[in-house]
Amino acid sequence: MTAANMTVLQAQPRVAAGKTEARRLRKSGLVPAVAYGKGFPSTPIAVPPREIAAVLRSELGKNTVLELSLDGKKLLAMIRDFTLHPVKRNLEHVDFVEVKLDQPVDVSVPLLTTGKAAGVAKGGILRIVHRLVPVRCLPDRIPAKIETDVTHLELGEHIATQDLKLPEGVTVRLPAEQTLVAVVAPEKEVEETPAPGAAPAAVAGAPAAGVAPAADAKKDDKKDDKKK
Repeated sequence: MTAANMTVLQAQPRVAAGKTEARRLRKSGLVPAVAYGKGFPSTPIAVPPREIAAVLRSELGKNTVLELSLDGKKLLAMIRDFTLHPVKRNLEHVDFVEVKLDQPVDVSVPLLTTGKAAGVAKGGILRIVHRLVPVRCLPDRIPAKIETDVTHLELGEHIATQDLKLPEGVTVRLPAEQTLVAVVAPEKEVEETPAPGAAPAAVAGAPAAGVAPAADAKKDDKKDDKKK
């Protein structure tokens, strides 16, 4: 990754904070943001929302390495987090974290399957356990996605972390045996059957065990009257 193909984002410093300042920034066409890092103190800034939206829609999305230009200084950063308006879905705030090209970062990458599993053709269901895979690599080696072929999967078989074909320099931060994708049998309704020797289930309206029905109870009462 070089400066020639890196997205440059013009940022402006901001001093005031609070909802009033945030509303003023949004009316001026900017959104409040903050940039920070291990050797970089938390710095309040303002950035253009359209450019952030374009980055989020790009192939790498949040994992895009940006060059923040602030007061003549340049800072390599990635979008750590962002918030949207709950109704309008407009960008409201962005968090940037500083990165260095020679230091690995921890990010999440989409896991995509290719092909049709053999077990699915036999009635199974393809279950994707992890749609996002946590990986560690240098910022310039972050893959846009990780693909895995599921064509060979039969019913009951799965793909684990150790089965993935990863780009050079990329490691997955999951146990080697962790199931990522599996072909499972469709769930069926289980009918409850009484165990051998067990009493049948009570039927609504039936008398409880040991209680005589009302008709039999009346007969017993008449017999008792005759005896009297």
